[in-house]
Amino acid sequence: MTGPRAGPQEVYLLPLTDSGAPDVPGEYIYLPPPSGYIVRFAIEGASSNCRFGTLWVNIPEPGKPFDRHQFRGYKLRSDFNRTIAIDIPISLAGAFAFYITYTPLPEFTTSRETPPEPTRTSTYYIDVCPRLNLQNETLPLDSLSIFSLVSKFMGRYPEDWNDHLRGVAQRNYNMVHFSPLAPRGASSSPYSLFDQLTFDPESFPRGERDVADMISKMEGEYGLLGLVDVVWNHTANNSAWLEEHPEAGYNIETAPHLESALELDTALLQYGGDLGSLGLPTSISTMDELKRCIDGLKPHVLTKLRLWEYYIVDVQRDARGAVEAWATASAESLPGFSSSLGSGSVADRKEWSLKQKADFLLEQGFSGAGELGPRFHRRISYQAGAALLTAIHGRYDSTEHGAPDRGATLTTMTKVLDEINLQFYKEYDADAAIITQQIHDRLRYLRIDDNGPKQGAEHTFIESYFARLPLNATTEKHNPKALSLLCNGWVWAADAMKDNAGSASRAYLRREVIVWSDCVKLRYGKSPEDNPYLWDRMTRYTQLMAKYFAGFRIDNCHSTPIHLAEYLLDKAREVRPDLAVFAELFTGSEEMDYLFVKRLGLSALIREAMQSWSTAELARLVHMHGGRPIGSLEVDKVSNNEPADRVPTANGVNGIPKKMEIIRHIKRSSLHALFMDCTHDNDMPAQKRDARDTLPNAALVNMCASATGSVMGYDEIYPRLVDIVNEKRLYESPYSHGKVTADLGGIGAVKKLLNEIHTLMGKAGYDETFVHHEGEYITVHRLHPHSRKGYFLAAHTAYPGYGSGNGALAPVHLAETKAKLIGCWKLEVDTSEDARNSVFSRKLLEGLPSSLTSISGVDVNEQPAETILTMPGDFPPGSIALFETWIPSTEHSEGLDNFVAGGGKEAFGELSLTDLNFVLYRCEPEEHDLMGGNDGVYSIPGHGNLVYAGLQGWWSILKNVIRDNDLGHPICKHLREGKWALDWNISRLLRMAKREGHSALSKPAAWMLSRFEAISKVPNYLLPRYFALVIQTAYEAAWNRGIELMSDNITHGQKFLQSLAMVSVQQTGYMKSASLWPEKSVPSLAAGLPHFSSSWARCWGRDVFISLRGLYLATGRFADAEEHILAFASVLKHGMIPNLLSDGKAPRYNSRDSIWFFLQTIQDYTNMVPEGRKLLQQKVSRRFLPYDDTYFEYTDPRAYSQESSIEQIIQEAMQRHASGLSFREANAGGALDMQMKSEGFNIDIKVDWDTGLIFGGNQSNCGTWMDKMGESEKAGSKGVPGTPRDGAAIEISGLLYSTLTWLASLHDARLYRLPGVQVKGEVITWSAWATRLKSNFERCYYIPLQRSEDSQYDINSSIVNRRGIYKDLYRSGKEYEDYQLRANFPIAMTVAPDLFQPEKALQALELADSVLRGPTGMATLDPGDLNYRPYYNNSEDSSDFATSKGRNYHQGPEWLWPTGFFLRALLKFDLMRRKTREERTEAFQQVSRRLEGCKKAIEESPWAGLTELTNRKGEFCGDSSPTQAWSAGCLIDLFWDAKELEEE
Repeated sequence: MTGPRAGPQEVYLLPLTDSGAPDVPGEYIYLPPPSGYIVRFAIEGASSNCRFGTLWVNIPEPGKPFDRHQFRGYKLRSDFNRTIAIDIPISLAGAFAFYITYTPLPEFTTSRETPPEPTRTSTYYIDVCPRLNLQNETLPLDSLSIFSLVSKFMGRYPEDWNDHLRGVAQRNYNMVHFSPLAPRGASSSPYSLFDQLTFDPESFPRGERDVADMISKMEGEYGLLGLVDVVWNHTANNSAWLEEHPEAGYNIETAPHLESALELDTALLQYGGDLGSLGLPTSISTMDELKRCIDGLKPHVLTKLRLWEYYIVDVQRDARGAVEAWATASAESLPGFSSSLGSGSVADRKEWSLKQKADFLLEQGFSGAGELGPRFHRRISYQAGAALLTAIHGRYDSTEHGAPDRGATLTTMTKVLDEINLQFYKEYDADAAIITQQIHDRLRYLRIDDNGPKQGAEHTFIESYFARLPLNATTEKHNPKALSLLCNGWVWAADAMKDNAGSASRAYLRREVIVWSDCVKLRYGKSPEDNPYLWDRMTRYTQLMAKYFAGFRIDNCHSTPIHLAEYLLDKAREVRPDLAVFAELFTGSEEMDYLFVKRLGLSALIREAMQSWSTAELARLVHMHGGRPIGSLEVDKVSNNEPADRVPTANGVNGIPKKMEIIRHIKRSSLHALFMDCTHDNDMPAQKRDARDTLPNAALVNMCASATGSVMGYDEIYPRLVDIVNEKRLYESPYSHGKVTADLGGIGAVKKLLNEIHTLMGKAGYDETFVHHEGEYITVHRLHPHSRKGYFLAAHTAYPGYGSGNGALAPVHLAETKAKLIGCWKLEVDTSEDARNSVFSRKLLEGLPSSLTSISGVDVNEQPAETILTMPGDFPPGSIALFETWIPSTEHSEGLDNFVAGGGKEAFGELSLTDLNFVLYRCEPEEHDLMGGNDGVYSIPGHGNLVYAGLQGWWSILKNVIRDNDLGHPICKHLREGKWALDWNISRLLRMAKREGHSALSKPAAWMLSRFEAISKVPNYLLPRYFALVIQTAYEAAWNRGIELMSDNITHGQKFLQSLAMVSVQQTGYMKSASLWPEKSVPSLAAGLPHFSSSWARCWGRDVFISLRGLYLATGRFADAEEHILAFASVLKHGMIPNLLSDGKAPRYNSRDSIWFFLQTIQDYTNMVPEGRKLLQQKVSRRFLPYDDTYFEYTDPRAYSQESSIEQIIQEAMQRHASGLSFREANAGGALDMQMKSEGFNIDIKVDWDTGLIFGGNQSNCGTWMDKMGESEKAGSKGVPGTPRDGAAIEISGLLYSTLTWLASLHDARLYRLPGVQVKGEVITWSAWATRLKSNFERCYYIPLQRSEDSQYDINSSIVNRRGIYKDLYRSGKEYEDYQLRANFPIAMTVAPDLFQPEKALQALELADSVLRGPTGMATLDPGDLNYRPYYNNSEDSSDFATSKGRNYHQGPEWLWPTGFFLRALLKFDLMRRKTREERTEAFQQVSRRLEGCKKAIEESPWAGLTELTNRKGEFCGDSSPTQAWSAGCLIDLFWDAKELEEE
């Protein structure tokens, strides 16, 4: 008996790019709380990161503690065809890091180079959300309703605290945020902590025992979690422990660069005390008084202080030092400076300007330039000075008359040093101006500005930047320099990663810091070793807080050294692994915010609604934090549900049992917020807005899909912000003394309801929201994405200046939705001066008199298709109406989601690949052809036609719409307006399923019909979501079925290879106008879509057999391959297969190369297909008579009257070429080809038996793949081929040799009957022919690197343009065309590598790599060629002979199919020189790197294929066929080769 089957393994897929970065939008990885899921790192097997690569993660193994510096390594073993998968279980919350170490892939070269040094990627982060539990129930972060309390106003624990905490709990808050609970310093600020390691005895008489008791009661009795502020940046200026450890702060012993700031600070304090005696105002209340005080700064402070001495060089000191070094230096003592003086005569150096001399000294060993220090800390190198003096005056010699003396050189050096100091004086002047301006601006704010505190004479002239420790028995043992400690503060727009007190900053000297004089800034350094006591103390403090509190709020996080925060949070999580961490973070940069969030694993950033200045801005904030839009497209859909053994082998954790997997894709995540209606730092609504706005502001915040919060005094409607430093009164709240009811005043009664609903929505996952702003009204509708239950809020804001007006809110129409009024209320507040004064005079902190009144008259009008909500006439500013909503048609939509997303595998699981061609693809011409009439692809208003009628057409749009949740896309608008798209898809499938031979489509049609019938009942605004879900489910099921039907190397291959393989499905289908046989309908392979999709243009002999190895053989589609081989074999004529098949009815024989690609394919078939050699004996009926050039129609009785085996077909092709071909095309003339001249219809092919090469063609035709015929009468190019390529084309020579050696081996193995061909009565064997060709190949085609070697080759040296290459042609009609560099020689290298000398071949490939290779394709002509024209425009009708009517089709544009052959050749020849496993891996990685453009192209193409060609450097070409069979097929060939070569 077996136990219950384990559930599916949940997997979060984390693909990495070639740079090692997460391939996730924004690179922000935010995962849910640990629940047994794993993260699967997916790295392409041939990524350059796999070169000596190791993935390092500090995610601990289950059951092990987290250590930030403990990384586990996973070797990345290269696999060209596969994706490496590494599975890491997630068992802890927090911020985890990963990176990859590897040795960079060097640039490809055939020469020896120094190998790159090992390196590593950047560090990336994975944030795992903590799991908060309260009373045996999980609280998602977005369900938190947080209440802020300033502990100093709470009174004494337990009597005062319990009352307040009970009142908080009664209002359905579920977490309390406490300001720091430690004893406060002299200022009494809650954030100026006297002793971090104890609790405030005024609040907690029993210290830690009281706190433990409070937390226990909060969690157990009140249902409240605890959140506490942690303050790491500073401590109170009177903290006793500082007297023992002044090294914990910044002083001029620990930070000498602050000496100037300290002296300035002291001087400013002295100046403030001397104002009266100096005749200056002691009280500043006017701008004139301020100006007088500021004007006094320069003479009485800056000049008196001689502050510039901190900037300049001591001229006397350094001049004497340099002269002394000059006078005592030996000739050998200055070698390091001689080269720096430059070449030239001594006279030249004497003529140097003072600036040049000064620059020399600044560049040679000058110290102190980058930072400040003590006075005159900047100095020159005396050796450099001596070298300069020697260059100017010569060497010192006291015995020689007339030699330079010390006096002259002292004068010289003094002038040079004065020149150096010029820039330093300017630097000082600039800083002095900043100092003066900063003091001016600060004094104006403090003393004069209306929004400032308007301080009087009782305050010091300016705040001190330093705290001076008292002199006592403890401090007297320290250096006096250690007793002045820098105070903390903040700087406008500061770099959050920069220490404003560090040596690189002058913020304190320039007086740019808004200082907190009651707080000493703590100096941590880079690690605990830099300040052991401080790190230990703050660790103990942090862990004490983590012991009791479920969450932290990091105070002033943006000024906290990030490495310190990482360390302390690690220590906190040792105590409480599921610690929620919120942060006050104001970096001024979203990028910097993300950096802090990722590295620290922050749960949310604190944001505040009271920061908005208008209703529109508040609406924007609510929209930002409200959640996803209603009807959002599902991006978290399970994308794979296969057993684990179908997933690429993971080399992460071993021993995971095979089971079903749920693969989730990591979706884009914005920064999470703790959205507060108001914080303890900012003004209350009664100050900043209208007191009545308290209610709508709170309600709008609570409707958001984020953690929300409020502060004590907000619900009570305190008249102003509580001054947390100077206020002495305690809190009073009417809700702390009994039940929360509306008659108590304030908004507590409604807040209780709002918090309850907010928590309910957060727990249940209501994450879709619609926010509407209309004048001074905001409406919010928040829904559950599956049940479609929701809550609707209408709020009338109360910003100043609107009185009780604003007009009425227009009736709200809720389509297909029912609504029930929960309540409608308005808030009225007495804000009169008497009311305010009364509140201010009370002994306790109390709110303004207010009333919360229910409003009647809300109209809920239910119509058949909608509900109309109309607010009452009495709905003034400060009012809200709250409704519960539901959609009857989606009451069971959670089941609907499961229904829609289920059953796809079964529905599509019996389809054939040809069925899938219809289901997934079919471009417009194909659809017209097969379906008849006007049926084509679907057209979306505002977008245009889909590229396919099948699912790929829809998915190409929807995948991006889903990814971006782009509900504004035309497809979404179209779906909301009607169900036409649903009907069209169903109709198409049902009609096809009724046709003979297509009954397998019945199951997918029934599946889709049932899904569309189910979703047609939902409101139209939800149709985009459900339509996308149906299409995505169907598409993935169809795609997976296609991959399932292919060979193992595809099934288990990487996504790119699978995408290429699906092009075989895309390009192969039934066509009425284009079968392979005249009288039999079979699926045929298109050359490309849509340009080459139907009728005569669909099947090209050359294209089919260049594509077939990859699209059919490597994918396991052997039957399709055989059908195409037999069909083209049946129409062999003249020893050739047709260029254009035309069903076999009217084949055209004008391509010299097609037969050779055909024969190569037969060879590949025999080698790749199990028992493939049986094909040679397969019989085929002949369209024309064997060895007979007579042309007749396919209806002629002679047609198909005789049979030949494939072996006989091969022999006929070889014999006809050996004997020579000379014929004129059947039906030659304008009806056949209106562009060609008469002589172009003449086909002549022969073997040169001296070389064994086949020659053919003439200058009026173009019989290879570069077959563009000139068409422009205007340009005079009509009938003149762009690339005739007559003579012996190099790829034909390679294909010929490949065929010869193959046939020789078959004959030797007695698998092929005839030994060779008959020529003039004698037999030339396959081996003899091959030997003759090989012995001449290099001589005929190679162009040596050195001109001196030309005599060894058939070379006309005067025509050579590039060397170290292989000619494109041999003995063509235009000699210079032989010598052109084109991308055809790699074809010969691939099929016939032993024709080439490996070293020369690799050098030629290296050159092609740098000259011809583009981002995706290969340039068809050397850019250095005079005929290079890389921009193809077939519609151009100009007088340009080279380009008109697209004559330059193959004269520079970059074609993609040659890329496959180039990379196959590169891999093959590169591996020949590679000896070790590591070297061989590099060869694969070099190839993989060159596929990046193609991978990006197929992923982004709506056609889901690779284009025919691009213009220069990959630029888009509008006349290119957007998906071409051979572009994909030739790259699949590469993967097949790689598999074979890896196994060697």
